[in-house]
Amino acid sequence: MPSRKSPAAEQWLDVPARLLAESGTIRLREPRGSNVSDIVRRLRAGEYDKPFVVDDGKCRRLHFNLDFVQSEMRIDDPYALNFAYTRKMMSFLLFVPRPKHVVLVGLGGGSLSKFCYRELPQARVTTIEIDGDVLAFSQLFELPDDEERMRIVHADAADYFATTEERADVVLIDGCDRQGVAPALCSEAFYRDVAARLRPRGMLVMNLIGPAHVAETHLRLVAGAFSGRIWLHKLPVGGNRLLFALKDRRYMPDWTAIQDAAKQLKEAHGLDFPAFARQLRHAQQFQFAS
Repeated sequence: MPSRKSPAAEQWLDVPARLLAESGTIRLREPRGSNVSDIVRRLRAGEYDKPFVVDDGKCRRLHFNLDFVQSEMRIDDPYALNFAYTRKMMSFLLFVPRPKHVVLVGLGGGSLSKFCYRELPQARVTTIEIDGDVLAFSQLFELPDDEERMRIVHADAADYFATTEERADVVLIDGCDRQGVAPALCSEAFYRDVAARLRPRGMLVMNLIGPAHVAETHLRLVAGAFSGRIWLHKLPVGGNRLLFALKDRRYMPDWTAIQDAAKQLKEAHGLDFPAFARQLRHAQQFQFAS
């Protein structure tokens, strides 16, 4: 499957953000000389159908529309995880502490891809992204170049998991469109393929953003594909729900040992793993009749 390609310089159009009551500059993947007035009109109306970046000099934000920030990078700390839900997605380390291969679905601004690459030097990090316009912004978000440990693949995640022969220890899904979880992920076959590519003690972590009935559908599909434990943690701010699914039905969490490990993980990675462990221990568990 093809890896990302660097965009041509002439594809970028910079627009003063003040035209949209924002600070800084808006960067779009449009030819120079485009009709700026028409683009601004479409941005205001929510009719612009490509991702774009707002850069205020302190943060660089990837948008799908003006109402929704898809990803954010601090310019003075490009590898930091600015959003709470991305920090909590790293809770997989409580259960899979030494992954050899982490596969991410959805690049966005690359926050999770970069963090895993830096913090897990023993792991390969593969990111699957279907949208070429999102891939085009990877240099703006300071994504490392592809190499042995870091690969960004331009592909449909469903096709990737249906055809790849590679195994993963962890799969992180944060694949969203303007409404929430990308509809292409909502299939029994997709989750069965994900489970099949996970190693026996592997884990799926998913950001279930969007309407409650969509989250319920994905929960049922995951439950049909994963025989291990499933937790759902709803963040108090932002509307994110995080789903954690273990492949191994025999695995019984030892919460005392996990809490002890969380202290070491906090020291190693700078995230509040003890709080993550407490929250997951009390998170809602799901079981569905087959």
